[in-house]
Parts: sequence; structure tokens; C-alpha cells
Amino acid sequence: MKANATQVAILAAGQGKRMRSRLPKVLQPLAGRPLLGHVLASARALSPARICVVVGHGGAAVREALDAPDVAWVEQSPQLGTGHAVMQALPRLDAGGVVLVLYGDVPLIAPDTLRSLVEAAGGGGLALLTQTLAEPQGYGRIVRDAAGRVARIVEEKDANEGERAIREVNTGILAVARAKLGDWLGRLRNDNAQREYYLTDIVAAAVADGVPIEVRQPSAAYECLGVNSKAELAALERRYQMNHADRLLEQGVTLADPARIDVRGELRCGQDVCIDVNCIFEGRVVLGDGVRLGASCILRDVEIGAGTQLRPFSIVEEARIGANARIGPYARIRPGSELADDVHVGNFVEVKASRIGRASKANHLAYVGDSTVGSGVNIGAGTITCNYDGAHKHRTVIEDDVHIGSDVQLIAPVTVGRGATIAAGATITDDVPPGGLTLTQKKQVTKPDWQRPRKK
Repeated sequence: MKANATQVAILAAGQGKRMRSRLPKVLQPLAGRPLLGHVLASARALSPARICVVVGHGGAAVREALDAPDVAWVEQSPQLGTGHAVMQALPRLDAGGVVLVLYGDVPLIAPDTLRSLVEAAGGGGLALLTQTLAEPQGYGRIVRDAAGRVARIVEEKDANEGERAIREVNTGILAVARAKLGDWLGRLRNDNAQREYYLTDIVAAAVADGVPIEVRQPSAAYECLGVNSKAELAALERRYQMNHADRLLEQGVTLADPARIDVRGELRCGQDVCIDVNCIFEGRVVLGDGVRLGASCILRDVEIGAGTQLRPFSIVEEARIGANARIGPYARIRPGSELADDVHVGNFVEVKASRIGRASKANHLAYVGDSTVGSGVNIGAGTITCNYDGAHKHRTVIEDDVHIGSDVQLIAPVTVGRGATIAAGATITDDVPPGGLTLTQKKQVTKPDWQRPRKK
């Protein structure tokens, strides 16, 4: 291993009692991803030689949710403090390089901040990430000597009145030379109020050995915010979303209200994209130039072409929509669907696992499932493709320039030939030839003596 190679130990053994949830704390979702998933993403941005995650409460569920070839898992049982947790990781870390210690419930830490910290420890010493807070209650304090050098860290429960007045606090995140770490961990003692082995006590060991301690601070205070309750999780969710909204605004995206957008994955936008309030983006979403989204649309794993409009309350999942299309309001485009350019899908229309060709329209109250629809097709209100026989799905093929009247049932498998017209109310069970008019005739009957039932 290279002398400056990075190894990462992520401490994720906490129970999270204040969450009042059966779900382990590090699996609580932030922007659609587990807290620990965010931390792993930041760690991977450094291209580390090793990643070791220390789990405890709910460890099996954590591993099942986030297992990956580049992650080594170790269990901390019982949980005897942060120093004890790193001791469990030590055998899984190589002898050289720098060990970066992160926490599974601190999800917004930025890769650039971590790179700076690792570089500071690259000379064979110890680097701490600290913050200066107006209200430092609850944090360990950074105690410095007369020369301004870090002398030790004291936890608040063990601090005296003067130490509690210190505003520079420990975030818990640190980077340390692997060659020093084993020795310093071996010197830890648990003679404190919590009867735990504090990782922060390695600071005193470094001072005793004459090893200089570097200090770095994050570029933004929110990077080091941890999560211990649902209230804190909600606050951090909104902080994350505001950060994402700020980046979108910088890219030229128009947001009706930056406080009312939720990005739970990756969102890429072209020029002049406009997004109304309460839209939710999941997975990977790509919006072309000039796309306009109405209020309360939900998009998951979607690509949308330039100039397309989604009107309010439309849902699109695992689908592709071409340019200059018009979708909604209240439309649902389900997985496996591809809509070409200039397609119109209107209110209360559902499309599932279907391809719809250029300039085709289904503007009202229709269901198009397991279908191939050509170009220039008009699908009338109330029309449905009956694709499921109770055991198997069957396909409907509608060729170019077909006109389908209202309230038509297409019983798949069936093909409607090019240029055909189907009259309103028809039930189509056989293939329809190209051109001409197809209808299922029924005689209209009136019973003049019939009486409508009345309540007694």
C-alpha cells in the first residue's frame, strides 16, 4: 500500500433509541437513501484502498441493505465507545496509509472537506475536524495550550466550567496515520463518566509523543450535523434539499419555490427548465432544454426530451418521453413505456409498458397497456386495451393513422391495421384490417312501460 493511501473506518453501531423506530438509525432515509449510504458515497469519492464499516444494533439489516464488494463489515458487541469501535476495525485495515474515521449518521460531509483532512494527516500525524459554534452544548471541547496547539479533547460530561465555555468543538471526524493508530488505541482507558473508550483520547497520546496535531474545519457548518431523532432527520432533509435547490438555481433552472422540491437521486437539467412546487425526483432523472413541470409531479428514472410539458399531478416511472410532448394533468406513465415526440397523453390516462409513436394522442380517461401504438393515432376517451386474461399479459398493436372512438375495448392479442377507424363503444376481439370503419352493431331498444325502482 502507498504511504499516503486512504483507508476509511465508518462507525455505524449506534442503536438510535431517540428515533423510536425498528429501523436501525443508519438506515433511516435522507433524500431517498439511507444515512449510511450518503457517508459511503462521500468515502468512495476519495477512492480509498479500504472501507470498513463497524456495525452493532441491526447490523445484519444494515449489511443486507448496503453490502458491496468494496466494503468490509465488522461487529462491535458490546458497544463500549468510539475508541472501542475503531479497535474492532483495526484488523481489517492495512498497515500503511492514513485512516479516516467517519460516522454513519453524519450524512452531509463533503468529499473536499475529507480530502483536506486526509492531506493534513499525510505526514504521519493526526488531523482533527473541528467547528466553532455559538452554542457548543453537547459537544466535546478542543482544549489548547498556551501556544494555541491542541492539547486534548474533553467531553462535555467530563468538562469543568471553564472548559464548557470553549466554543471550538470536536466533530468526531479525524484522520490518523495507520502506523500510529494501533499504539494510541492501546493506551485508551475508560475511567470517565460514561465508562467508555473515547477515540478522542488519542489526542492526548499524540501530544505525549510529540506528534503535532493538525486542525481543519468544514466549508459549511451543516456538513458535520449528525442525526439522533426524527426531528433532526427532517431538518437535515430540508437542508439537503435546499442545497440541491441552490445548485439547480445556479445552473439556470427556474424553481417556483426552492423550499418545495425533493430530489431523491440524480437530477440533470438542460437550459430553461421550469419546475413548479412539490415535484419529487427519484433515481436518475434527465430533463431536456425547455422542459416544464407542473405542480406535484413525481418522476423516477425518467428521460424527458426538450420542450415537453408535464402538467400537474402526473407520475412518470422508468420511462422515456420525447420532445414537445404534452402529458397530464393526472396522467400516469408506468415502467417500460416510450413516448415519441409530440405525443399527447391527457388527464386520467395510464400508459404501461407501451410504445407510442410520434404525434399520437390519448387525451382522456384511457388505459394503454402492453401496446405498440404507431404515429398519428387518436385514442378516444374511455378506451382500454384489455391486456390481461387472468394469467398472462397479451399485446395490442395499433398501426399508424388509426382513429379509435370513445369507450372502445381492444381485447388483446389484437392488431388494428393502418388507417383504420373504430366506432365508439366497439368491443374488438379480432384483428382489424387497414382502412375502413369497424364497429360492433347493437340494436337500440326502448321499453316504454319500464319503471325505475324507487326507495320505499
